[in-house]
Amino acid sequence: MYKIKTLNPIAEIGLAALDSAKYMIGDQVENPDAILVRSAKMHDYPFNPELLCIARAGAGVNNIPIDRCTEDGIVVFNTPGANAEAVKELALCAMLLASRDVVGGINWVSTIADDPEVAQKVEKGKSNFTGPEISGKTLGVIGLGAIGYKLANLALALGMNVCGYDPYLSVRAAWRLLPNVQLAESLDAVYKSCDYISLHVPVTEKSKGMINREAFDKMKDGVRIINLARGELVNDDHMLTALKSGKVARYVTDFPNPKTAGAEGVVALPHLGASTPESEDNCAVMAAQEVQAYLEHGNIHNSVNFPDAYMKPNGHVRVCFSHFNVPAVIGSVLKIISDCGINVENMVSKSRDKYAYGIVDVNAPVGDEFVAKLQQVENVIRVRVIG
Repeated sequence: MYKIKTLNPIAEIGLAALDSAKYMIGDQVENPDAILVRSAKMHDYPFNPELLCIARAGAGVNNIPIDRCTEDGIVVFNTPGANAEAVKELALCAMLLASRDVVGGINWVSTIADDPEVAQKVEKGKSNFTGPEISGKTLGVIGLGAIGYKLANLALALGMNVCGYDPYLSVRAAWRLLPNVQLAESLDAVYKSCDYISLHVPVTEKSKGMINREAFDKMKDGVRIINLARGELVNDDHMLTALKSGKVARYVTDFPNPKTAGAEGVVALPHLGASTPESEDNCAVMAAQEVQAYLEHGNIHNSVNFPDAYMKPNGHVRVCFSHFNVPAVIGSVLKIISDCGINVENMVSKSRDKYAYGIVDVNAPVGDEFVAKLQQVENVIRVRVIG
């Protein structure tokens, strides 16, 4: 029986996707084979030797120590696209909140709610909360993945001009974009031409603090920024200065902090991006399916630290091994298999940057001694046998 520990509440529909006869699941499970997590911080979490994988029911994995996991051969999954519809809808809402001071207007009305002349005062005071229509304006979408492309297409339907930027745009993603989405060759082109800019990229060493003083200098006066991706993409000090000067008319963020929460010109949302029941269900189901495929068959899909690798189960004993992407590893593994008098029925090997992963189906049972030999191969990270 496989043991799965939940570090956060996971939607029941996802847990139900795992056969109770094969899986023990709960927040008190000890020495788990897998962990399902949402937002729990894991950087100081102790990994037991049996832990094989971690699945994040969401897109971002900044709460998981990816490097440490990779060193231990622990596969980390996320659920890209499972919350895309929810975030797309919130991005539309954010553009409207960035345009008109809806939040300020609501708050003001609440202060005069008991006034008998509230209707008359509203008519006199409403001009303080006006703002532009989004139709006819230009939206810059930075990152055209599962969320970004949906927002780009939606904005076109709302009468906006759309300029998208994504240096890693895949062919599949490009096909999903409507023809009228203009692809920018640089971030500078987005900054220069857009009235609204929406961020949909992960935080990396390169992207951290990308929206800063230098970027603002290239933008239109009165630009409106939407950040539902990650708070670290924006330099908060530079943003507050830009708001004060009028360079930025409004900043909508899903990641309030002591600097931005309550600041003038900031609409701070309480991390609502994926907070819909549909999104939570989708993420939970996808995470459960990823864990199941890996634990039962060694197949990898949507890993953030190892390559995708799939081979149809065929009843044979399956040997799975992760390793550094260097020459001679696969040859050494196959030689050990051959020297043991075992025949290879099928195999797949995939690489991703510095790391690689192999699946080999063999025609005979293998024992602990065999696994130990493979584990001793130079540059092999982890070996496991299924079946």
